[in-house]
Amino acid sequence: MKEIPILALAGNPNVGKSTIFNALTGLNQHTGNWTGKTVAKAEGSFSIHDQSYTLVDLPGTYSLFAHSAEEEIARDFICYENNKATIVVCDATCLERNLNLVLQTIEITDHVIVCVNLMDEAKKKKIKINLLKLEQLLGVPVVGAAARDPRTIDHLLSTIETIDHYAFSPLAIHYEESIEQHIQSLQSLLPCDTQPSARWLALRLLDSPSNERLHAYIRTFGNSDAIFEKQREIRASLETESLEDQIIHTIVKQAEDIAKQVVTHSQEPHKERKIDKWLTNRVTGIPIMLILLCIIFWITISLANYPSQFLSTTLFALEDQLALFMNSIHVPAFLTDMLVHGMYRVLAWVVAVMLPPMAIFFPMFTLLEDLGYLPRIAFNLDHYFKKAKTCGKQALTMCMGLGCNAAGVTGCRIIDSPREQLIAIITNNFIPCNGRFPTLIALISMFFIGSQGGIMGTIYAALLLTGVILLGVLLTFVSSRLLSSTLLKGVPSSFILELPPYRKPQIGKVIVRSLLDRTLFVLARAVAVAAPAGLIIWLLANIQVNGLSVLMHCAHFLDPLGHLIGLDGVILFAFILGFPANEIVVPIIIMTYMSTSSLIELSNPQLYTLLLNNGWTWVTALCTIVFCLLHWPCSTTCLTIKKETQSLKWTLCSFLLPTAFGFVICFMIATIARLFHLIP
Repeated sequence: MKEIPILALAGNPNVGKSTIFNALTGLNQHTGNWTGKTVAKAEGSFSIHDQSYTLVDLPGTYSLFAHSAEEEIARDFICYENNKATIVVCDATCLERNLNLVLQTIEITDHVIVCVNLMDEAKKKKIKINLLKLEQLLGVPVVGAAARDPRTIDHLLSTIETIDHYAFSPLAIHYEESIEQHIQSLQSLLPCDTQPSARWLALRLLDSPSNERLHAYIRTFGNSDAIFEKQREIRASLETESLEDQIIHTIVKQAEDIAKQVVTHSQEPHKERKIDKWLTNRVTGIPIMLILLCIIFWITISLANYPSQFLSTTLFALEDQLALFMNSIHVPAFLTDMLVHGMYRVLAWVVAVMLPPMAIFFPMFTLLEDLGYLPRIAFNLDHYFKKAKTCGKQALTMCMGLGCNAAGVTGCRIIDSPREQLIAIITNNFIPCNGRFPTLIALISMFFIGSQGGIMGTIYAALLLTGVILLGVLLTFVSSRLLSSTLLKGVPSSFILELPPYRKPQIGKVIVRSLLDRTLFVLARAVAVAAPAGLIIWLLANIQVNGLSVLMHCAHFLDPLGHLIGLDGVILFAFILGFPANEIVVPIIIMTYMSTSSLIELSNPQLYTLLLNNGWTWVTALCTIVFCLLHWPCSTTCLTIKKETQSLKWTLCSFLLPTAFGFVICFMIATIARLFHLIP
């Protein structure tokens, strides 16, 4: 049977690699996972005349130095699999950065095809690329493409077809003289016809002594003992910590020199660069970020009340109909009360309170993501995360936590370093999720906005809510530095942060994606835990011991601890019962104060009066806001942390760390208030 040639498809993330893959393979593709990895694998086939090819889509990666699973997979496939050629897809709008991967690839293998994609985008930005000069400099075929244009795909196909007849003479990268001498001494011991190249093997023996796959490959050579002895001798004389940096610096400098020769920009700076001068500037970047955050909160606060009220009215009206139906089929009263006024009422409350803010917040958040602004946030905060000895990508996972902490924890997979990934997971709960917004907004509005209504009231509320978020961000830095200095010591890793071009958002797709993938997904998880919570709350409120409900007994038991931190037992127990869903904290407080057997809804003025009658002051409200920001993750987030870390220890740490901060800060606020006789 005739052997089918294998082609590898490599490239940075977001260069249109998947579009090229789909254009070549059409429907002849299948997906799975790489052996022993959770990274997705896509493989397809296509034909040119009578010749069939297998195309393997490698994970998007910026480098082949293997600091992550994606980089390791891409490197090993290019190095050790029997590939006919590797197609490296580049982004024409930022060719210089993409050339780093091209240069690393042609060090491994001669047979490389460079596909410069997004040429149409480059034309719009008045960027010209001399493809012929680029081919001469690299010594490998170079093809221009606009993945959506079939004609450019035909050009790529014709290049693949003639690959056997192309005279490959890939550019040789020259390092410092001392490194070159060591490469030559190792290369002389290696077979000259290896795949990957003997020069690349020698280079990796110098800078990657712990690469097990490389060592296993070297052991197949008859003189492997002599090779390893030479490696140890050279490394003993090198400053190995800076060796990889020197190698990377040389490659980056080479990419920069090539780009200068082949890329021509228009004289006038592009509009995107002008925008980035403001959005990523050290002086203006952070203030603009805070203003945008405040605007999002203002829109959410202003618009969420109306649909929330509608949902509340509709769902609670349905509750009455359900109760009548249960009575009509002669269901026992206690069972009707438990199922309808217990479980259903909690579910209705969670949906009415949680859905409208999410349905407004998530599309706006997704809109910023689609525009390309979120990576700019990571860029602005990278310096501060480096100070905390963590990774700047944590800024992106922190942004995800604003919608849902469980989603933020899952998003931590984008961080390559296991140490920094753990820090990001443990500290994600310092950013309040959408479920905590209703409690924060209600208390801010009642105790710190007061009678100020209308547009100014919502603006003040948005400003104060932004201040609460900033406190969470500050404590994220503090706790990250604390973990980096104690349980998770280490040096912050470097990473390449892509600033993608600004794109016109596809409003329809944004709405659908944010509603289906985020809003309904998060809501479904909240509803799943709210139902059993409703049952537990109903039982606690209805089981009487010595004339008091179990709910009241628990609240009285927690009173001393609650007062110590500026709260009371009712508030503290409400947070405990709110473990399944943060949205039910305020209703539980109302139910306990009013000694009712099920959750009830009050308007803000009624609730404010109820809280004042039960001893609340602005200090109580402040401590409750702080504790709402800083307490244990909800049950969904805890389960997600356990799944991601596969560790009960780190799940417990994620639970205890924000809680400890909450208790300490609330205790400090209450103590200061008592010193100034603000509370008894």
